[in-house]
Amino acid sequence: MHSHHNGLKTAALLGLLTSLILAVGYWLGGSGGLILAVIIALATNAVSYFYSDKIALRAMRARPVSEAEFPELYQIVRELAVDAGQPMPRLYVSPSMQPNAFATGRNPQHAAVAVTVGITRILNLRELRGVIGHELSHVYNRDILISSVAAGLAGMVTLLAQLAIFLPFGGSDDEDSPNPAGALLMLILGPLAASIIQLAISRNREFQADASGATLTRDPLALASALEKIHYGTQRAPLPAGGQLTSTAHLMIANPFRGGGLSALFSTHPPMAERIRRLHEQASLTAQRLN
Repeated sequence: MHSHHNGLKTAALLGLLTSLILAVGYWLGGSGGLILAVIIALATNAVSYFYSDKIALRAMRARPVSEAEFPELYQIVRELAVDAGQPMPRLYVSPSMQPNAFATGRNPQHAAVAVTVGITRILNLRELRGVIGHELSHVYNRDILISSVAAGLAGMVTLLAQLAIFLPFGGSDDEDSPNPAGALLMLILGPLAASIIQLAISRNREFQADASGATLTRDPLALASALEKIHYGTQRAPLPAGGQLTSTAHLMIANPFRGGGLSALFSTHPPMAERIRRLHEQASLTAQRLN
């Protein structure tokens, strides 16, 4: 269905981002500047990739929970993990009243699923199962890897543009060295383009996780109805923007920040109405196949 298409789109966007870097880097700094930026960006992102689970969980003040405390949650997660043929992730609960959920971890062996107290209050078990299917799909689709790569690439563009301003690249021969006005333009446009591509990747991954999560749970409508409830919940109680949470916002089931207009362009999540529409479409297609 949508999933194959979204995978291609993500690959294409990552390719676009890579070529943007090569172009910016080569134009600004020749091969030397390019290599330096690549090394710095890879180093900074390797850390966040390997510690992705810990960073996100700490940001949400999530604590590990035992099966005795949350038997229903354990049962849902275990059944879905078994259906997907994947190991059981670690389970966490965050004291936040905002209805949200996220999964993190670089691969199924290092996965953690966290739900907020808020989400357990407003969703029934069927809806919660739909949400967890979506979250586990992020892990199984290797989304942390994709988002780490995208963040790393976007970081490189920004680094290169900054290096260009502060280090006079290109030597003395005025033929090769970029003019200051051009370099300044790159400093603004390069990172902006990189961010937009990165966000487009995130949006595709959300649609993808909706589709594969609904396939895993075999219940697209449960996720659709959960998304509707969460959408109202997050609008009533948005998280304060900024701080550590911004880095994990793209892993959450619903964009925790409120805002329209320009922030809609910079949203990591596709419009909720469109996600719900696609899930209903998926449900009706499944029903047709069964009849």
